[in-house]
Parts: sequence; C-alpha cells; structure tokens
Amino acid sequence: MYNQSLDKGPLKDDGRDQDEDRRIEFEHNVLAGYTVEPKDWMPEGYRKTLIRQMSQHAHSEVIGMLPEGDWILRAPTLKRKAILLAKVQDEGGHGLYLYSATETLGVSRDLLYEDLLHGRAKYSSIFNYPTLSWADVGVIGWLVDGAAIMNQIPLTQCSYGPYARAMVRICKEESFHQRQGFELLNEMMNGSEKQKEMVQNSVNRWWWPTVMMFGPEDKDSVHSKESRTWGIKRVTNDELRQNFIDVTVPQAEILGVDLPDPDIRWNEERGHYDFGEVDWTEFWRVVSGHGPCNRDRIEAKRKAWEEGVWVREAIMAHALNEKVVDRHG
Repeated sequence: MYNQSLDKGPLKDDGRDQDEDRRIEFEHNVLAGYTVEPKDWMPEGYRKTLIRQMSQHAHSEVIGMLPEGDWILRAPTLKRKAILLAKVQDEGGHGLYLYSATETLGVSRDLLYEDLLHGRAKYSSIFNYPTLSWADVGVIGWLVDGAAIMNQIPLTQCSYGPYARAMVRICKEESFHQRQGFELLNEMMNGSEKQKEMVQNSVNRWWWPTVMMFGPEDKDSVHSKESRTWGIKRVTNDELRQNFIDVTVPQAEILGVDLPDPDIRWNEERGHYDFGEVDWTEFWRVVSGHGPCNRDRIEAKRKAWEEGVWVREAIMAHALNEKVVDRHG
C-alpha cells in the first residue's frame, strides 16, 4: 500500500478543531499504510520530527566520509584506493539524497548545514572515533555499514515518501559496502599474524561504539515512540540492536575474530544471542560532544564549508546563466 498517497478530501464538520480532525485522519491513514507526500497536510510535529531525523541522517553520511577519507592516500594498493574512493563518493551521494529529501519539507540546505556547524543538529556518534589502522576501513564497512543497513532497511517503508524512496538506493549501496568491508577483513585474516592482530585490535575498538549506533534503550528514547506512531520508524532501537548482534556473531566466527564481549552466547529459549551491558555513559558523553573526534569532525566540515563558498556561488551563477540562455534561446 506504500504506493498510495494520503487522501486530501473534505473533512466532516462535527464541531471539533479542524487541525485535530486532520491529525486523527492523518494518523489513521498512516497506520493504514498510506504514503505521505510533500504537498499533503501533515501535523507540525510530524514535519519537525522528519526534519530532525532526515537531516541527522544526512549529516551522518557526510561526516562519515571523514574517518575513511583519512586513508585514501594511505591505501596499500591501487585497487584498494579505487574501492575506497568509490565508497567515500557513495557516502557523499547518500548525503545529497537525504538533504534533497529534507528540503521537500520547506527547509533550506544552508540552514541544515548551519545547524550542524553550530551544534544544533546531531549526527551518528560512531563517526567521532578515529581510524587508527588500515583494518579500521574494513571494520567500518563490515560493522558500521552492517549496522546502518539494519537500521535503514525498515526506513524504506517509512511513511514519508521522499525519505523512503531515497533509502531504497542507499540500502543497495550500503549492502555493497558491507560486503566489501567483510572481504577486506577476510583477506587480512588469511594473511600475516600482524594483519590478524591489526584486525582484532580494530574489532576491539569498534564493536561497542557500533552496538551504540542504534541509539539509547527504548525506555530512554525520547523520540522513538512518536516516530513509530507516525510510521517514520518501524522497528525499535532494542530490536534493531538485537537483530544486528544475531546476524553479526556468526559472521565474526567465519572471519575468525573474537568480539570483545564475554557475555555473548546463544540463548536457546529466547532464540537470540545474549550480550553484555552497553556503557551508556560513554554513549552520552560522545553524543554530547565529548568524543575523541567530535571537535575535529566539525572543524573539518566548517573549514570545507567556508572554503567552498566560491564553488557554491559559481555553481549558482552558472545555473542562473543556463536558465537565461534557455529562456531567450
């Protein structure tokens, strides 16, 4: 039913506030599986929630280019350099799709970026950790992109059409990134002892930050319930985290790496893997801006934004000139 748009027919006058009638009808239609499009009426809370979530997602994509971008010039072979260049370019494209989807809600991209640079908007906490070795590139592909896929596949069924459609292509590309990361690590794990140690060290550093990527526990999540009511989010943080661990533990066994959680074990009764307690103090510390690379990430983006003014102005001038030429032949 996701190819259907909300019915914007006349509302009955039963004495209630019109916006309340619209809200009730809106939530009924969303629960029925209808897709919300930019010109459809929507509650202001729905719009604000979408702007917050989509812009945060877009920011995460462009900030996420930085940790791997650090290794483009240090890739061990030309093949690996080409693969990494393509992957980082893909992430930039994902940011473009998501910024464009957010703009359909009437907010400018410049404003979204200003919010990021001034700390008014968040991005995924995972990108505030440094990439210390070449193995980190593979682990980001395997674990981080693997977690992203787990989170993003349900978003292809998001109630807001532009967001859902953007996620279809993004998920296909992220899936390729995850396989590429796994392949890189598998090659290293079949290499020298030093390479194996490098991979294990990387997994040890990235495992828990990746598990935190799904956000706080459901009982502590401020936005999760509202997002689910409106069909923006289809699966809870805790469910996504459990699904990710269930899928990843067997992959770690295939690779031959140990996950740094002694409490991971299969629970036959639950039909899931049990796992240890997440250090939520660390999570909130990073989210609040005190992670290892928070300041560096924002400063890098601020520098790029300021130095790119002339590029944006040139592009706009060229586009305006093209319109003039088209108009006058």
